[in-house]
Amino acid sequence: MQDTVTAPRPGIQAIARAGSVLRALAAAPGGLGLAELSAAVSLPKSTVHRLTAALAAEDLVATAPGGRIVLGSGLARLAQAGAAALPARLRPALEALSRRTGETVDESVLDGDAVCFVDQVPGPQRLRAVSAVGEEFPLYCTANGKALLAALGPDRARALLPARLGRLTPHTITSHSALAAELAQAARTGIAFDREEHNEGICAVGAAVIVEGIPVAALSVPAPTPRFQRSERLLADAVLDAAREGAALLA
Repeated sequence: MQDTVTAPRPGIQAIARAGSVLRALAAAPGGLGLAELSAAVSLPKSTVHRLTAALAAEDLVATAPGGRIVLGSGLARLAQAGAAALPARLRPALEALSRRTGETVDESVLDGDAVCFVDQVPGPQRLRAVSAVGEEFPLYCTANGKALLAALGPDRARALLPARLGRLTPHTITSHSALAAELAQAARTGIAFDREEHNEGICAVGAAVIVEGIPVAALSVPAPTPRFQRSERLLADAVLDAAREGAALLA
């Protein structure tokens, strides 16, 4: 008996192709010409033209000056709605991570050129690091911010970094080349560190929650420096496991 392969139904195929177009545009902040987009998604230009016309009618793509195709403002509204649902969906991973480490756990998302805290599980320790939900921190000197930058890749990371990396503590990395080397290491390992770079006396480890190649959030564990240094390896392993668990919850 021969195996049979069921071809995707036309509606499902169209959705999959539209998804590939949106992902290609997400990877090209400056937009793509029709020919470039066609090559990026391996589809004929006529097909891509029909798809982008349909997506433009829903405000999901737009045409920039010069004729380049870019993501539309309708996606930003959908992204905001999705971001609002993130805390509830990732909460089990945060709670499990706090139980495993006995420390405060933060969830944050990229907000322009900053990282914004959207949820937190305070640890049971009397001496603990606590940041307010809704607070924003710089990307370059925080564990969650560096985890997101590393997951975005060097080109997009550079675009989000200020020309001058301000010194917040004596330990803040202010050299772009040194930061790039640390981000490359974080990209390889999946974990990023803040070693008293944002606040003296506080260290943290963070990992990005990555879904289909996109860092949608970061989980991080901050702790007073002496306690962090005693448990650094345990905390790093735990936050990486939690980020993977979070990705599975979102997938």
